[in-house]
Amino acid sequence: MIDFSWKVFSITGDIDSYLVYKELENSLSEEEEGQNEEETVDSSSY
Repeated sequence: MIDFSWKVFSITGDIDSYLVYKELENSLSEEEEGQNEEETVDSSSY
């Protein structure tokens, strides 16, 4: 989905497509940070 949003933006210049792209990018990075924090907590509890 993120690739599609970027492709639409790069072809059309549609700002809404760019905003969707950035929103998806931010949510993916937040999920990755959450997973890293969970791994840290799991390994420190042993």
